[in-house]
Amino acid sequence: MKKALITGSQGFVGHYLRQELEHNGYTVTGLDIQTGEGVVVTDLLNQDAVNDVILQLQPDVIFHLAGQANVAKSWSIPQKTVELNVVAAINLMEAVRQKKPDCRMVLVGSSDQYGNLGEAGKLVSETLVTKPQTPYAVSKKAQEEMAQVYVRAHELNISMTRSFNHAGAGQGKGFLIPDFASGIVAVERGEQSCLKVGNLTAKRDFTHVKDVVRAYRLIAEKGYAGEVYNVGSGVTYSAQEILDELCHLAKCQISVEQDAEKMRPSDTPVICCDHRKLTQHTGWEPEISMDEILKEVIEDWRKQ
Repeated sequence: MKKALITGSQGFVGHYLRQELEHNGYTVTGLDIQTGEGVVVTDLLNQDAVNDVILQLQPDVIFHLAGQANVAKSWSIPQKTVELNVVAAINLMEAVRQKKPDCRMVLVGSSDQYGNLGEAGKLVSETLVTKPQTPYAVSKKAQEEMAQVYVRAHELNISMTRSFNHAGAGQGKGFLIPDFASGIVAVERGEQSCLKVGNLTAKRDFTHVKDVVRAYRLIAEKGYAGEVYNVGSGVTYSAQEILDELCHLAKCQISVEQDAEKMRPSDTPVICCDHRKLTQHTGWEPEISMDEILKEVIEDWRKQ
């Protein structure tokens, strides 16, 4: 039975990844700064502590999810974003190099690394030059570049992802679908009079988080060292289309207002994933539709 370690295990994706791995025969330990069942509480910014964890656990595979994942927040805390997304990853790779060099690693990056691609964003392959335009995206590009260094210089077995938007029940606010869904539920309950939104024209590629974590497992099992894999559905929806469908699922009429404060600097007009490499190397295909994602998310907010 393979031993897996998930960093950032207490986060939204971590919970789903644990279920995916356990369902497929892995023994899973989490690593996080928050306590929980089956979690080793460790600060990834403490090199000695990370070394101790890797030495003790001797994992066969590590999924590195930990970090500062909120793009908007990265504008207000750029230093901390770089520290949590780059230094923490280096500490983890250093610990693996010293204490468990045969460990397989999957480092999760972001489609935000590509930047504003204009027309090229309609189908994004891994060969496109990345031009990150947010502090978050720069940190993820740096994480990926450092991983390539460890693959080349130390022959570590690391694959990287550039993951596109993902959603599902349990995702917190600060992301498009949960922000819309939670706002609609607040209007349904009479807690607010309208839903405030930002740019509705941008088109994004969304994948159910269950499909995403299945991709991560398959990358660990079948992916190649040093390779970067796009993880996304290959289908885009505008924010307006998502909003319209969620309003259709609402229990009352939803009044919508645009809010200047929700407009992001350097918002990309369209970004769609080309996942052909991932599919060729692992056999992965997305399975869960946008309709299912939206129904699940709005029902989840109604239960809260």
